Amino acid sequence: MAQARLSSPDATSPEEVAPLQARDGQGNLAGNHERRKDRASFNQHLFNYKLSTAETCPSLPFTLLATPRDGSPIAFSRGRRCCETTRKVATLAKPTDLEKRLGVTFKSPQLLKSAFVHSSYVNENPHAALESNERLEFLGDAVLGLVVADELYAAYPDHDEGRLTELRAHLVRRDTLAQAAAKMRLGDELLLGRGEDDGGGRSRPTNLSHVYEAVVGAVFLDQGLEPARTFVLKSLEDELDEVRERGSPLDPKSRLQELCQARFQSTPLYQLVETEGPDHSRQFTVEAIVEGEQLGTGSGPSKQQAEKQAALEALRRLESK
Repeated sequence: MAQARLSSPDATSPEEVAPLQARDGQGNLAGNHERRKDRASFNQHLFNYKLSTAETCPSLPFTLLATPRDGSPIAFSRGRRCCETTRKVATLAKPTDLEKRLGVTFKSPQLLKSAFVHSSYVNENPHAALESNERLEFLGDAVLGLVVADELYAAYPDHDEGRLTELRAHLVRRDTLAQAAAKMRLGDELLLGRGEDDGGGRSRPTNLSHVYEAVVGAVFLDQGLEPARTFVLKSLEDELDEVRERGSPLDPKSRLQELCQARFQSTPLYQLVETEGPDHSRQFTVEAIVEGEQLGTGSGPSKQQAEKQAALEALRRLESK
């Protein structure tokens, strides 16, 4: 049977190293079942030892095609030419320039690449068999919210839910994430369609904030929650320091008013739509209206609290556009 073995300069016997198993052209396992090591043992050997020579000849009809960086099983194919030798050395690849900027070395480089595929590129290249970064963006948004909420909860034990919500909204808003993405030059790595690229898509705040969230999602899938947390807190370090120094940013109603005046030259309106409960425990529901469109709804024990919640929702919608 054809077996590829790992060899070590310090090994005294080939029996010290586990055999790898491959499949032949018919999909049958080639190797010794009793001596097969588990995946963890295989990955450890892969990075500690050199791969022995694999010859493409009738007696060994398997050719080593690649040594994946992430330590996944090695790919083999049936050999076609005799006496041709391939030697590969399993070594950890050096971090790319992008990984250095992120401060993260990925186990799966393809996962990182997926974070930069914009939907416009997928639409213009349907045969490329690529998925846009929107699913990673969805996941990253959730991870980002959790990390920021946890950090604020620990940092401000005296803040009530309303103030913590305001701080979180400030830290995860579009412009904040776009600034963090711009510092790491994430726009340079985006795969964009021609129209989006020509129209300034690499510096568009919406694209930058979305790719930031997609990268957070990729880090989470590749490394886990703690490395994702480290990445978020490091990349938002300036914004977190600003919040610590200056306290809470403008309240949601003031921020919404500034945004509406800058973008539409108008001010938002708040409309009371429902009042529930007895006099001592009223609950108010308010809608935020911008340019005749209802963009946010909020509820609270007072009109002011309900208006703040409605303004927060309206801000999220406007800042995501």
